[in-house]
Amino acid sequence: MALIGGAPGMSGAALLAGRAALHLGAGRVFLGLSERLPVDFCQPELMLRPPEEALAAASVLAVGPGLGTSSPAAVLVGLTLQSMLPLVLDADALNLIAADTKLAAACTQRTAPTVLTPHPAEAARLLGVTVAEVQHDRLAAARTLTGRFRCPVVLKGCGSVVAAPDGFWSIEGAGNAGLATAGSGDVLTGFVAALLAQGWPVREALLAGVHLHARAAEACVARGEGPVGLTASELIPAARRLLNGWIAQGREAACNDAVPLIPFDAPPTLPDAGAAPASVFGACSAALAALAMDAIARSPASPPRASHTGAASDGAANGCGG
Repeated sequence: MALIGGAPGMSGAALLAGRAALHLGAGRVFLGLSERLPVDFCQPELMLRPPEEALAAASVLAVGPGLGTSSPAAVLVGLTLQSMLPLVLDADALNLIAADTKLAAACTQRTAPTVLTPHPAEAARLLGVTVAEVQHDRLAAARTLTGRFRCPVVLKGCGSVVAAPDGFWSIEGAGNAGLATAGSGDVLTGFVAALLAQGWPVREALLAGVHLHARAAEACVARGEGPVGLTASELIPAARRLLNGWIAQGREAACNDAVPLIPFDAPPTLPDAGAAPASVFGACSAALAALAMDAIARSPASPPRASHTGAASDGAANGCGG
């Protein structure tokens, strides 16, 4: 996958997102940084490239962390919107879309999987309203965004709201105040992009990414690492431990229920001679997504989350999300 961002003085946001994606199983992660860095010395596995080279190498895209709102940044957002790859839009990518009707139209017209991850201020800019109006009815704001841009959205904040164009919505009940730390949203972008890069369906990738993000904050606080002083980078190893634990739980539950599994080390036979290798990986990842989502549902430590398919109600759920 490729992550595009990191304008001069803001490369930390892109590095956080790239590290998050790497630790959640994205495989090769290219960082297309506007600020040229030779290497990430804390995570040398990341491949730092000029943005155009990173775009050319990508199978999944994420754009926005630390991108800035310059004219070259707007050009990069336009290029990602024209691609046919799965795309996560965050931070300054959303600000540029909010300020440019052509970019907004390109976003709306995309047919490839697309996810928006605004915080309340970014959502307000996209909707042309005030932050207070967004916060007054967060569910309505998320549903308006998903209808306007025709793609799944997570409105981040206390009780992060996931909404999809078919009417589905969910309010995350896990998390804590530590998720307000700088860079937390960049980490979430990396999580969601990593799951998409592994072939997860877009809704499952978004729901699992948001829940992992929230539960990672809880795990850090349980170890005495917050909420005071919790940093975004500390969420990354916590989320990796949780995801691997959920996979193990899901496999055990599936075996106990006599549900046939696709072995991770033995992908299924290609459906036909002309099928691409990606179809095999996608089939395995779809099974993995089902296992992990089942583990989320079974987890006794997971707080209840409000969810709904169809017309929205006036209800709301308490809790903090990133």
